[in-house]
Amino acid sequence: MFLVLGTLLTGLATFALVAYPDTDPATEAAMKFFVFASVTGAIMIFGLSYWFGAAGSTLLADLPGMDTMPMAVLLGFVAVVVGLGYKASLVPFHFWAPDAYEGGPLSIAAYLSVVPKVGALFALAQVVRGLPPESGWTVIIAGLAVLTMTYGYLAALVQDNVIRLLAYSSIAQSGYFLLGIVAVGASELALPSIILFAAAYAAMNLGAFAVAAATGRNLSDFGGLGRSRPLMGIAMVVFLLSLVGIPPLAGFVGKFLLFAAAIDVQFTWLAVVAIVNSVLSLAVYLRIVVPMYRQGETASVASDTWLGIVVLLTLVATLILGLAAQFILV
Repeated sequence: MFLVLGTLLTGLATFALVAYPDTDPATEAAMKFFVFASVTGAIMIFGLSYWFGAAGSTLLADLPGMDTMPMAVLLGFVAVVVGLGYKASLVPFHFWAPDAYEGGPLSIAAYLSVVPKVGALFALAQVVRGLPPESGWTVIIAGLAVLTMTYGYLAALVQDNVIRLLAYSSIAQSGYFLLGIVAVGASELALPSIILFAAAYAAMNLGAFAVAAATGRNLSDFGGLGRSRPLMGIAMVVFLLSLVGIPPLAGFVGKFLLFAAAIDVQFTWLAVVAIVNSVLSLAVYLRIVVPMYRQGETASVASDTWLGIVVLLTLVATLILGLAAQFILV
């Protein structure tokens, strides 16, 4: 019941946040967001009725009692994936995300890319803890991980709008979380890897959006940023390299643990696909980095104290989480 209420209440708040600017793009994005959320939420509630009928309870702790009814387990799980998948912007439930990120204020886009997404993924991890593995839910999660990572980066490759590029990047990053979720209940690395990657993702993604808010929405706005504002340029490079998973940054440590968790539960092929997608992501983020250091261009960066503070704090967090991970995990 808390799963349903949490999804609905956070949805109502975010619809209003996206529509806040009261412009045509914001209104259109909020309406798409609302319609998509309504449909996926209804599907989740319908599917959860199977779990209630099979377990005789609305508690996740009673899910293991459904081991004699695998079809009810599977139908309910697919419905839950639809409901939580839209909030986590998993493919193919991601269609609202690029429009909502682009149409709403950048501060709201940054919020949507982190808080509801991470919350939904943690909720999904909590759900699968009580599911019997023989129901086949791990295969569904692994398939969604491959689809989400690959599509997200391929779509990001053709974006000239930085906000849409970061939107598809955040979609792809959701796929990496699923490597840890597929190992929940079977590997001791699962939960630590999800928690650490969530902290790393929050820092590097919020930092990238903060730089975009200070610089502009298009790739052309980043021309010469690394020369006109060296510190801002270095921070953006750190955030993007961390999103790729380059050591010794926070993103590398989080992804390394996620890969280890997947391998620990015999999903080595999934870890290999994730590594290949990390290589593809380098091409995506270089589309931002290259113009930043191209000769003959000068970026115009807004002077905003609060944005500067956000960039500094997220930069420090990205570096510390990467360098001090071994102490954090002890």
